[in-house]
Amino acid sequence: MKTNKLIVALDVETAPEALKLVSELRGIAGMFKVGMQLFTSAGPTLVREIISSGERVFLDLKYHDIPNTVALAGVEATRLGVSIFNIHASGGGEMMRRTADAVARCADAEGLARPSIIAVTVLTSANANTLGELGGTSSAKDLVGRLALLAEASGMDGVVASPREVGVVRAAVKKPGFIVVTPGVRPAGAGLDDQKRVATPREATLAGADYVVVGRPILGASNPAQAAQEIIEEMEINSATSAA
Repeated sequence: MKTNKLIVALDVETAPEALKLVSELRGIAGMFKVGMQLFTSAGPTLVREIISSGERVFLDLKYHDIPNTVALAGVEATRLGVSIFNIHASGGGEMMRRTADAVARCADAEGLARPSIIAVTVLTSANANTLGELGGTSSAKDLVGRLALLAEASGMDGVVASPREVGVVRAAVKKPGFIVVTPGVRPAGAGLDDQKRVATPREATLAGADYVVVGRPILGASNPAQAAQEIIEEMEINSATSAA
């Protein structure tokens, strides 16, 4: 069965804007990402409305706190009905393990679908200077590899990693079905905005990404549906080429 790899980032200010995009992209996007800006503006009500319309949601709030707090937030994300949510791998193994356990217990006890939990490795806006400011001495690639292994060992279903580190994750983690979600994807010729470690949809899918997250190149297009469809077609061509 063919899986739509495109997650459209609803990086807009209001619920009406988001719902308009969901309507325009229905049947095209595989999933919609609700991040910090939109969730702070519109809250869980919007998430429920998108899901009740038959669409899937990636809740991109990057939880990072003490283990108990993140675990309880994960339970509420499960009750919302999201398909994927994320937490920061840098929160450590205990935080990830307790969240995975709490989500599994909640889903089982309440008869809910268990969402995939993925761990953020290194933000796509970070570069060597950013890591240096934080006191790190590892390269982004080395850090992503270590955090991906920690995420796997801690019960995560996958990670968020830049397109440039997808290969690093695939080389480090051998668990079947381990998900790699890649933001920082820009069609050829599109502006980078504040992203630093980026790739095209073609490069990301050939590297082994399960999902690519695209926001501004679609949201800013005169025809968002056409822009999204072109990205999907590029990824499907790549899949066919790599399988041949």
